[in-house]
Amino acid sequence: MHQAFVDQLRGLGRADLRVLDLGAGPGFLAEFLLRHLPELKMSLLDFSEPMQELAKARLKEYALPQGRFICRSFKDPMWRQGLGTFDVVVTNQAVHELRHKRYAEALHCQVKGVLSTGGVYLVCDHFHGDGGMGNDQLYMTIDEQQDALAGAGFQTVRQVHRAGTLVMHRAA
Repeated sequence: MHQAFVDQLRGLGRADLRVLDLGAGPGFLAEFLLRHLPELKMSLLDFSEPMQELAKARLKEYALPQGRFICRSFKDPMWRQGLGTFDVVVTNQAVHELRHKRYAEALHCQVKGVLSTGGVYLVCDHFHGDGGMGNDQLYMTIDEQQDALAGAGFQTVRQVHRAGTLVMHRAA
C-alpha cells in the first residue's frame, strides 16, 4: 500500500509537496515516502508522544525540522489550528481510530480545511464488507467512505488502490 501512496504523489508532478501524515504513528509511511520522494516537505501528526519519539528516531536521517512533528489528536476538533495548509494530506489505517465510522465525515471536512487550493487527500483504511473487516461500526464499506468524503465537500472521490482489507481513496 505504501507504494500506492508514492505512485499517487509522483502523479501530481511536483517533488516539493507539503505533505501532512495524519495519524502518523511511528513514521513507517513517512519513512517510505521520504525514501522514494526525498524532496517532500513532510509533517507528521499523531496524538501519542511515544509514537512521535519513534517517528523522530526513524526519520533522523531526513533531518526534518522539529516543528514538523505535531503531537495532537485528530479526534480533537481543534487539531488543525495553526497548522497552515498542505498540498497533500495522507492517512494510512488511522480513520478507524475515530472509534466509530459516524465521525469520519467530520474528520474529512477538517482535512479539507487544511488543504491548499487544488490539494489532494489520500485516505487509506480497512473497509467493512466482503473481503474486508467484520465490524460494521468501526469500519466503513467502500461506498460509505466515498460518501463520507463527498459529504465533506470533496468534488472528486475515487478509489485508487485496494489490497487485502485496505482500500485507498483519492479525494480532491
